Amino acid sequence: MKRGGVGLAALLLALAALALWASSRMTWVRVVSSDGLGEQQTSSLVGGTWAAATTPLAIAAIAAVAALFAIRGRWTVLLAVLVALVGVGAAVPAVQLIVSGVDPERAGALAELPGRAEVLSAEASRAPAALALLGGLLALAAAVVVARASRSKAGLSARYDSPAVRRERAEQDVRSAAVDADEEPSERAIWDALDSGADPTVTDDATGVDDRPRGGETR
Repeated sequence: MKRGGVGLAALLLALAALALWASSRMTWVRVVSSDGLGEQQTSSLVGGTWAAATTPLAIAAIAAVAALFAIRGRWTVLLAVLVALVGVGAAVPAVQLIVSGVDPERAGALAELPGRAEVLSAEASRAPAALALLGGLLALAAAVVVARASRSKAGLSARYDSPAVRRERAEQDVRSAAVDADEEPSERAIWDALDSGADPTVTDDATGVDDRPRGGETR
C-alpha cells in the first residue's frame, strides 16, 4: 500500500474513531416518565446505550489504524471490507434515529423504568446521531482509500524486511534492467541497490549482469 494512501486512511479512521467515541458518550434520547405516584422523571440515554455498537466500532476503527501499518497485499482488501462494515454499522442506527425518531417502547426499556411507569415523551437529540453518522461516513471513505491503495503490490511493511531481503530485491531489479542492453536501471533501482549494500555499477562483462561472488561464495 502506498504511503500516501496509508496516511490518508489512518487519518480518516482516527477521525471516525474520535467521532464515534464522542457520540457514544453524548445523550441521544431523553425519556420523560411517570409512575403515577410522584413527580415526573427524566432519563437520559447516551449513544453507548441507544446504539450499543458505537463504542466497539470506535475501538475497531483504532485497531484498523494499527492494521494499516502491519499488512499488505490481498489482506488490505479484507481490511477495506471490514472498515466498510464499521462505517455501515455506525451509520445505520444514526440514520434510523434521525429519520424515524424515537420508539417510546424501546426508550422505556433501555431506560429501565419500573413496571408501573409510563413513558410520557421520548425526545431525540439529533446532533449526537449526526456525529455518529459522520464517523460512519469517514470510515467508509477510509475503506475506499484502502481498497484503492491495495492495488499497489508493495506494502508498507516492506520497509521492515531484513537487509538480506532488501538486498536481494534490489539486485533483482538491477539484473532485470541489465538483461536488456538498451535499458538502463532506473534511478530508483540504483538507489535501492546502494541502500541495500549492492553495487549496481559492477557487472559481468559478458552479460552485463552483476555476477560478483558475495560473502564466502567461491566460483
